[in-house]
Amino acid sequence: MASAPKKQSPRLLRQQQIVDHVLEGGFASAAELSTLTGVSLMTVHRDIDDLVSRGLLRKFHGGVSAQPSTVFESSSDFRLHTHTREKEALAAAALPLISPGMSVLLDDSTTALALARLLVDVGPLTVVSNYRQVHEVLRETTDVRLISIGGEYSRTHDSYIGLPCQEMIEGLSVDLMFLSTSAMNAEMTFHQEQEIVLVKRAMIRCASTRVLMMDASKVGRAALHRLVPVSDFDHVLLAGELDAALVESMREHSEVQLVAMS
Repeated sequence: MASAPKKQSPRLLRQQQIVDHVLEGGFASAAELSTLTGVSLMTVHRDIDDLVSRGLLRKFHGGVSAQPSTVFESSSDFRLHTHTREKEALAAAALPLISPGMSVLLDDSTTALALARLLVDVGPLTVVSNYRQVHEVLRETTDVRLISIGGEYSRTHDSYIGLPCQEMIEGLSVDLMFLSTSAMNAEMTFHQEQEIVLVKRAMIRCASTRVLMMDASKVGRAALHRLVPVSDFDHVLLAGELDAALVESMREHSEVQLVAMS
């Protein structure tokens, strides 16, 4: 059986609160964050140091800053504990698209990982992924033929990237691909890291049917690099509180489903 998602620790919940607050306001002092989170200045400074080391925030004397228009990519461990309800709802909505006998590609998003946890009862399947967490979830599932995409190991993403990864993907042809990314608007998807963009584009090219899964925190935003247009996806699954006009604009480019959360 697949392992259940880890519960959110108070520390990770607090750090998510800090990141959200700074991204919304652009900057915050350590004293302000201490009041916001209800913990000591010393604890806040430890959180700040951790978040800065992950590239989520920028530190200055007395506080941290961020450009509100920028989406910061967190580590895999951090993403595993954020927006979990939305990710589980997206995974449940994606599951009916999969039938026994299919080949399925999952990217290194924690949203795709939520879907991987549901695949243990769907087989036989062929599952392809560059995400080590997916490999761990499915490695003992006898009804799943698991293909691991290798390459340069990224500790930040806990996945494999780089040229060897892209070349292996380009040699594949799969029935279904499930992907999430850092940001999207009505017409375009984005990611802030060039190497990740190249891997995700290769995944999109190798799939017959392409499914984008996005929680509301990523919608209506932009990041540094354009990934692909929304029209490149056959299905767009969205979860969370979303602007109705933005969703209607997306429907001009793809089949869009709003996913109910339990």
